[in-house]
Amino acid sequence: MSVLRRCEGAVLDIGCGPGRLVSALRALGHLVLGIDINRAAVERTADTGGAALCRSVFERLPGEGLWNTALLMDGNIGIGGDPPVLLERIGSLVTPRASLLLVEVAAHDVDERLQVRFDDGHARLGMCFPWARVGVAALRRTAAATGWQPGEHWSVGDRHFLELKRSSGSRPAHTQEQG
Repeated sequence: MSVLRRCEGAVLDIGCGPGRLVSALRALGHLVLGIDINRAAVERTADTGGAALCRSVFERLPGEGLWNTALLMDGNIGIGGDPPVLLERIGSLVTPRASLLLVEVAAHDVDERLQVRFDDGHARLGMCFPWARVGVAALRRTAAATGWQPGEHWSVGDRHFLELKRSSGSRPAHTQEQG
């Protein structure tokens, strides 16, 4: 709830899984869309009345440039294995006016890229895919380099969150003119 209370306007839940946040945000009166590459998770979200698409964040999405808040919960800053690329993509999804990204980060200071695979619980492993783990300090650095302004960091139990803001003048640092 500490994350949900910070959401503003229309919300895009990236890597929504079975839609628990989509449902909760809908109940709070937000326009919300969940996206996930797992078809079963998207179907479960839809079964609970939530709007969700089986799609990658890197594919074309409805409302690009119009979302007020984006969510990366449950370690989803790792999607794609390249946080700067992910943050730049999210920058193209949110409104160019003041927008908000709420990210769950690793509990400790970490900045790593790796290949992972799912274990189905029956000793069968899925295909490898790129993933990243990022702590607060690393995400602050990456955010600043990609046009996001780090905001509040807070914890609830053993979960850690960082608020990132983007305003109309924000551009990634590597594209800004040198003065």
